[in-house]
Amino acid sequence: MLNGFNTLLLVGIFMKIKISLINYFFSFVLLSISSSHVFSSNEDIKFQNDVNQLSAKSLKEKEKTIETIIESNNKNVGVILQSLLDGKVYFIKKDKKIIIIEKDKKDFFAKDAISQNSLGKFSKREIKKVTINNRIRKKINSGLAIINLVNPNESIRLNAVKNSYKNVDGKLYEKIKSLIAVEKNEKIKNAMFTLVDIYNLESIDSNIRIKAIKNLTSSLEPIVKNKLSQIKNSDNNLEVIAEAEKALKNISTKTSFYKSLETIFFGISFGSVLILAAIGLAITFGVMGVINMAHGELIMIGAYTTYVVQILMPNYIGASLLVAVPAAFFVSGLFGILIQTGIIRHLHGRPLETLLATFGVSLVLQQLVRTIFSPLNRSVETPIWMSGALEVNGILSLTWNRIYIIFFCLAVFAVLIMILKRTSLGLQVRAVSQDRNMAKAMGVRSNWVDAMTFGLGSGIAGIAGVALSQLTNVGPNLGQSYIIDSFMVVVFGGVGNLWGTLISGFGLGIINKLMEPWAGAVLAKVFILIFIVLFIQKKPKGLFPQKGRAAGD
Repeated sequence: MLNGFNTLLLVGIFMKIKISLINYFFSFVLLSISSSHVFSSNEDIKFQNDVNQLSAKSLKEKEKTIETIIESNNKNVGVILQSLLDGKVYFIKKDKKIIIIEKDKKDFFAKDAISQNSLGKFSKREIKKVTINNRIRKKINSGLAIINLVNPNESIRLNAVKNSYKNVDGKLYEKIKSLIAVEKNEKIKNAMFTLVDIYNLESIDSNIRIKAIKNLTSSLEPIVKNKLSQIKNSDNNLEVIAEAEKALKNISTKTSFYKSLETIFFGISFGSVLILAAIGLAITFGVMGVINMAHGELIMIGAYTTYVVQILMPNYIGASLLVAVPAAFFVSGLFGILIQTGIIRHLHGRPLETLLATFGVSLVLQQLVRTIFSPLNRSVETPIWMSGALEVNGILSLTWNRIYIIFFCLAVFAVLIMILKRTSLGLQVRAVSQDRNMAKAMGVRSNWVDAMTFGLGSGIAGIAGVALSQLTNVGPNLGQSYIIDSFMVVVFGGVGNLWGTLISGFGLGIINKLMEPWAGAVLAKVFILIFIVLFIQKKPKGLFPQKGRAAGD
């Protein structure tokens, strides 16, 4: 009996101790959470007070405030600093509270600088802009760079390093040196080494300057060339000056090389546009012998089709371009078939009348577009996946839209070759182009072939319009800018020969861009036209003349 009572007593004591321990534990947890919350709240209040000091009149006080904000390590520091650079930071006159303003015409819409919560609309009288000078801007850029240097996104880190080339201070220099060892991306690491060497160019020690110059001798960053030029003109050490001259000579050689590559790239991209515009003309001109002066307007229709598709798909710009390609082919092709069946068919064998008739059609199509869309140029939005550029180095940068157009041109050319070589339509087209009478005798419906050929050529012209819409504005006169160039490509390559059109398109595009720097855009085209006229005197059938009875072989 006594033993049982003792056992119960011990169990009771144990339970009481257990409950006490649990209570102590929860009390400790709640106290910790409360303390953490209080600490966090205190930190937020302090940061808010620091930010509000930006309303001070003194630029020195603002500079000190910027330093304090950067050192706070608050998650909103980057937003506030960037807004300062963009001129969007204001303060409310009543309580000196810092806000970020988004302007909409005459209206000022505010949001809290820290929480980013909307604060509604303010009048111009209620707020005042926080002004900064170049010294503060330099400090802000340095602060943003330090923040972005540890960003998980590699592109942000790389841009942070490169944006700091012009404004390298001791603090940023030390930060970069500490990060080089842990940086895994080689491109970013090389950019960091470049920044360190740029900073060392201003070292008191001439040996350090020489070493930095040697390290930068292969750099193509514009800031490096400027810094080396300054050293060449102002440094007191002859050895340093000699090393700078040597580095500048090497950089100039590399710059010229990459500039030439860039020019060739632009020439190839321009040639791609010429090919897209010309291959449709090469088919119609080669098969039917028709000089279609409305071919440029068919290109224009393709461009406007792209514009309309984007209007119908405003939330799917990337996909709209993929829809625009078949849509432009269909619309321009349909216009081409209507022109051929309605006008050209009835003027067969009368080239001068056909030329005049198609010229009239071109004017009608231009006026039709002006009536529907107005005479003003329209802008077609470039999809995100075509935006930006492939940066090879500080000199050579290849825009993605031109890269895509080059590959698009080659893809269209390959599909067209397959149609002409592998399909029944292609066989009939080749038969008619080489000997129309014999093709008729073999049962080929030449009128149907003419309509389909004209439709195919016109459809490709429409596709060319899609490509052009990504390079320039869409307007009623868009096609007129390329019609002469298209004829030059066709004649120079060989009438009706697609491979000749491809080679002459790329060739004329590159020659044009190589001549532009010293002759100008207009004179370059004049010289090319003169060259083609002289060339045709020697080889009337072009580089690659068409074979067959129709060609006179």
